Amino acid sequence: MTARRETPPASGGDLFGGSVTEPTGSESTHSGRGHTPTQPLADRLRPTTLDDVVGQQQLLGPTGALTLMLERGTLASLILWGGPGVGKTTIARLLAKAANLRFVQLSAVFSGVADLKKAFDEARRFAEAGRGTLLFVDEIHRFNRAQQDGFLPVVENGTVVLVGATTENPSFALNSALLSRCQVMVLRRLDDPALEALLVRAEEETKRTLPLTESARATLRAMADGDGRYLLNMVEQILSLKTEKPLDSQELARILAKRAVLYDKDREEHYNLISALHKSLRGSDPDAALYWFARMLEGGEDPRYIARRLTRFAAEDVGMADPSALPLAIAAWETYERLGSPEGELALAQLVVHLGTAPKSNAVYKAYGAARRAAKATGSLMPPAHILNAPTKLMKEIGYGDGYQYDHDTEESFSGQNYFPDGMKRQNFYNPKGLGFEREVRRRLDTWAGIRASRAKQGKQS
Repeated sequence: MTARRETPPASGGDLFGGSVTEPTGSESTHSGRGHTPTQPLADRLRPTTLDDVVGQQQLLGPTGALTLMLERGTLASLILWGGPGVGKTTIARLLAKAANLRFVQLSAVFSGVADLKKAFDEARRFAEAGRGTLLFVDEIHRFNRAQQDGFLPVVENGTVVLVGATTENPSFALNSALLSRCQVMVLRRLDDPALEALLVRAEEETKRTLPLTESARATLRAMADGDGRYLLNMVEQILSLKTEKPLDSQELARILAKRAVLYDKDREEHYNLISALHKSLRGSDPDAALYWFARMLEGGEDPRYIARRLTRFAAEDVGMADPSALPLAIAAWETYERLGSPEGELALAQLVVHLGTAPKSNAVYKAYGAARRAAKATGSLMPPAHILNAPTKLMKEIGYGDGYQYDHDTEESFSGQNYFPDGMKRQNFYNPKGLGFEREVRRRLDTWAGIRASRAKQGKQS
């Protein structure tokens, strides 16, 4: 395979376009800028070379992974993972062009086993004639496990170079056998400079300046939320307006619909955001925690799920450093249940701030884990006889309760007796960190440990 990098054209291109229209099995013939009057702006600005692509320098820059791969003259099967409108389809097309491969596109939404078999058979015929095939599969995560397995033999024997596109985390969406035969390339959401570059290219293409103030221009980029295709679609709406003066941010927001927040309660973004909330709280940053809390609510998350996770945090990460955190979590949860949205969400916000500003200790969490491990390791050891109740004469005769000291009757209400099973050494599971209320707990435990050691020493001497 001979790989080549194209020389950038005189006029810039964009990395986005509409859906590919060539039929399954046909070769790509996209070669220029012959536009029709109804052609979307995003399609008119589709790049003709990899050098035109913006926002993915980590892959296509001078030292980018795809650049180096093409320079070596080899193109591995790939999984392009990224959000909508970041250029997955366009990059796949241009990789085929740069590597001198025929481009075939399938969509996992509309294709089945018969379509795959047809594409594989055509690829074999072209391979016998000395022509390689790049098979691009959009939304490859929508194929089931058996269908994904169908790619394995044609990828292994080189019948096709597979390039799959997915918005889902490949670790969860694709089976391990297919992943092991592909390299995963992560495409970034477009940042502000990349989106501005697209606006400039759109103005050059249309030969019109967007009727926006500088602040409105920034608002437009923010509304795109990293999606270049969505940005260009909004540009078309703006250019269709008849306005005598530039629009400000408020006027722009009234005219355009804001892009829906990317959030799926059943998929990776759900776990990413709850993890961000949890770790912001653990890091004692209430402002960041409030932001992620609001992001989840804006995305349509069930506040009850957030309440449950906040309650877990109170027990796991605040613990005995602030014993009021757990009852406050339950109170906030119950408040939401009684008031509903949106009033009840304020109680959860209060809980977020309380947890973010509370002293932190995972000592109880760690102690519980250590105690469970010890319980599994020691099997069925009986409690020591002196702390067993003796409701019958027989039980008294065999030593149940013999020698038990009632702690309230002892000095300092602490007997210092052993409560671990006979034959098991005393273990220390709970180690307070000395933050917040645990400072007092630490003092008490140290005092009791001293008394226990002193009485144990006296017992040996007697």
